[in-house]
Amino acid sequence: RSCLTRGHWPGIASPGGEEEPRGEYDEMAVMVSKESTIAEECLAAKKAAGKTYDEIAAALGYTNCYVCQLLLGQAQLKESARPKLKGVLPALSDETLDAMMSCPVRGFDSEILKEPNVYRTYEAITHYGMAIKNLVNEKFGDGIMSAIDFYLTVGEAVGVKGEKRVVITLNGKFLPFIEQVAEDNTAVKA
Repeated sequence: RSCLTRGHWPGIASPGGEEEPRGEYDEMAVMVSKESTIAEECLAAKKAAGKTYDEIAAALGYTNCYVCQLLLGQAQLKESARPKLKGVLPALSDETLDAMMSCPVRGFDSEILKEPNVYRTYEAITHYGMAIKNLVNEKFGDGIMSAIDFYLTVGEAVGVKGEKRVVITLNGKFLPFIEQVAEDNTAVKA
């Protein structure tokens, strides 16, 4: 599949039912409209099937967060997973499954930071950011954690006082910064 922006999903109607014009239009508005339509259908299919993200993840062999991203239009559905997803969420239309196989526009609306659960997670990462950076550098050297070769899971645990606790695991490949040796720069070789 070619990597189409969400604003160019072929044959997907807007929430009002009419197909978006193919001429000039506000691509961002169309992108949000189509993402919302796809996400709404996916979440309705999930509800109709009575499945949790963990149950869908187990059926597909994915992490629970990846399944959530998939249903929200933030991850690409691969051909091998399509029949499994259709089996778990039979209410999904072929049109939606086709659209889910396009390369998604990954990102977020900054308004999401106003949602308390998202804000608190963001706050935790920013509060502990320098500690995380120092620990990564001490353990691995000068570099960063990939957000592409990356797994995220959300789990649960019980605390010592019997309270429910949220466990978020970030598992990314370490990417060392390179020493930029001129002779290794293939872009400038003739």
